Amino acid sequence: MMSKNDEPIVVIEHLTKRYGGFVAVDDLNLTLERGRILGFIGPNGAGKTTTIKVLVGHARPTSGFARINGVDCTREPGKIKKLVGYMPDRFGAYDNMRVREYLDFFGAAFGIPRKVRRKRIEEVMETAGITHMKDLFVESLSHGMQQRVGITRTLLHDPDLLILDEPANGLDPRARIEIRELLLHLAELGKTLIVTSHILPELSRICDEVAIISQGKLRASGTLEQILRQVHQRRIWEVMLTNAEQLPALEHKLRESLESDAEVDVSPAEATVRCQTVADDEKIQRVLHQLVVDQFPVVQFREIQLDLEETFMTVTKGDQAETTQKVETKSETRSAVT
Repeated sequence: MMSKNDEPIVVIEHLTKRYGGFVAVDDLNLTLERGRILGFIGPNGAGKTTTIKVLVGHARPTSGFARINGVDCTREPGKIKKLVGYMPDRFGAYDNMRVREYLDFFGAAFGIPRKVRRKRIEEVMETAGITHMKDLFVESLSHGMQQRVGITRTLLHDPDLLILDEPANGLDPRARIEIRELLLHLAELGKTLIVTSHILPELSRICDEVAIISQGKLRASGTLEQILRQVHQRRIWEVMLTNAEQLPALEHKLRESLESDAEVDVSPAEATVRCQTVADDEKIQRVLHQLVVDQFPVVQFREIQLDLEETFMTVTKGDQAETTQKVETKSETRSAVT
């Protein structure tokens, strides 16, 4: 029999949320195992915020459900607040309040008894590395420091799951690195995290899994490697020569050696040819060997590693075009009416 700790901490099944005729989330299915960091990404208006609102008990789904630790997010919002530490993308204004006072205020709101609250505040400040700023006014802190304080706040009631909306947004490179290190540290301590961000290269460095949502639908999910393979069924290889003179012959050779629908692109300025192909490693090795036998002056032969940004653009490309078309159609309709 599976114990509770062996079950996914987050289970979303057939989640749909409509606002009138607009479908914000459309039949979403997603699970997240304990101790993992999930990057939850999508274009603006994709359904991320609505999904998060359902998870934290701030919105009721039209159909389907979401559970955290087996607790229904809609039916038991009080329990959900104890299970989740949520940091929205906007920090809020807390004038004339020192960091320790700010944390004490939220500790009281979480129902932490006064007798243990002070010790708990000291513990979470140490965990987040902000003890040195406890007597500083929140409003005087840099944006990066305020984000650290916001993350610290989510730890006060020792939740199982942290949901952080754009924690690195608007930060300089140093502050981003510090936030990244903090999130990885929290994962090492056993916390499960859901993180949204538009800074995809940064997100890919910390996430165990990624879920891409667009127009309310889940377009891809899994580890980054799994998603890359799902989306990019072809691999990209680049051949560089010492000069561009033999590029036409190289292009002909590659088209001859690879499958008929392989894409072969020549770049004379860089003396390179790029191939998008379904060929496996063994086939690629044979092609390279033949290039050497044919005395092509190859100086570099490498696979181009695709990243999360390219994958995201590929997954959402059709959706963005469809959205643009809908907007243009609505504009034309209004013009015709007026």
